[in-house]
Formats: sequence, C-alpha cells, structure tokens
Amino acid sequence: MIVEFEGEVFRWAARLDSDWYFVALPLELSEAVRETQTFRRGFGGVRVEATIGTSTWRTSVFPQSSGEYVLPLKRAVRDREGIVPDGIVLDGIVLVHLSVLDA
Repeated sequence: MIVEFEGEVFRWAARLDSDWYFVALPLELSEAVRETQTFRRGFGGVRVEATIGTSTWRTSVFPQSSGEYVLPLKRAVRDREGIVPDGIVLDGIVLVHLSVLDA
C-alpha cells in the first residue's frame, strides 16, 4: 500500500525534557492500514517508509484511541525539512508519501 496525504504537524509533550512530533493519518487511510495489517508489532505499530520533502526514513505508525494512526517525525527529518517547534511549516501542514511495509 502506497499513499500520499497532507497532515498537520502536532506536538506531544511526553515529559518536561522531551517533546515528540507527529502527523496524523486521515481516518479513512488509518482504517485502510488497519484492514490490511496482518502482523501487529509493539503498541499496534505498523512498519512504514515515509517521505516528507527530500527526507525518507523507516519507522512505524501507531494507532490512537481516535481510530487514527500517527506518524512520528524524527528530529533529523524536522531539522532537514524546516519543521520547527510547534509544527510551523507551510501553515502547519506537510505532504507525506507513505508506503506500508507490514501487510
């Protein structure tokens, strides 16, 4: 499964000394990922390859109680692509190319 979507960058403050940044997959896309997933990793993660701008990396997307999956954004990707704290990039929206590796 290979898809493209736009999503808003948001910050989750895990602790006082560390913040995590994510992009939520649209609900319809999250449902499609859930339906095609045959192998469950820790925390329900699904392995993916993601591209934003010129940055491509492998990670996992993780299900949320809302039904959406979220894509974590590595610091190196945020720095390279100009995604700054508080999700300010192109009005907070990024274009993501996503390939699901677990199926």
